[in-house]
Amino acid sequence: MTAPTTPEAEAARWIAESAAVTVLTGAGVSTDSGIPDFRGPQGVWTKNPAAQLMFTIDNYVADAEVRRRAWQARLTSPVWSAEPNEAHRALVDLERDGRLRAIVTQNVDGLHQAAGSHPERVIEVHGTARWVECLACERRSPMDEILPRIEAGEEDPSCMDCGGILKSATISFGQALRPEVLREAAEASVECDVFVAVGTSLSVYPAAGLCDVALEAGAKLVIVNAEPTPYDAVAHAVVREPIGEVLPRLLTA
Repeated sequence: MTAPTTPEAEAARWIAESAAVTVLTGAGVSTDSGIPDFRGPQGVWTKNPAAQLMFTIDNYVADAEVRRRAWQARLTSPVWSAEPNEAHRALVDLERDGRLRAIVTQNVDGLHQAAGSHPERVIEVHGTARWVECLACERRSPMDEILPRIEAGEEDPSCMDCGGILKSATISFGQALRPEVLREAAEASVECDVFVAVGTSLSVYPAAGLCDVALEAGAKLVIVNAEPTPYDAVAHAVVREPIGEVLPRLLTA
């Protein structure tokens, strides 16, 4: 009797036979690098629900105290000391193998690029923590040009050009995602044979809706996540193994 095929083995076979794989990555991909997720059992918002205020644009703009807390959080963020992990490196290997269509990431840490993924293959739907933008004149600056001002004692730095409010170039709740970035993400979701959602709760839209886009285009949907997601019932395979261990097996089988 033939042993039953596991979801992991099935997913690995689909990926190995695929000409184009699009991967949606969420916070769970970076937890092994020391960056906590938001909604997991040890997540930033799970442990401190009030922290969500810093991620809501209306609160950020209206309250200088929220901005001060946000800048202190940026200054001490684990992003600056984090290194790519095995999951990030597995995606680099998939790209070098010529089968990666794109990485659509909800993460803002820049670790995909740090691991060696080509920047043109990485679609950052929620922006990046490595840049700062002025909410008034839209001037962009590297984050490492602004953080020294916080270290020097500025609590709420303003734009050097216009005096406007500065914020990391991430998408906060209440901010619209960039249409051109969404369009690029949707195209990558249509133009793949397998769509892998890894380390994401699939509860934040429109990023989660890319699963629907891929399914409607005929792609296999593979979910790799520690916790259940709203898309588990329609996925072709759901894998619950630790991401840093299973993703290399899935992508390089």
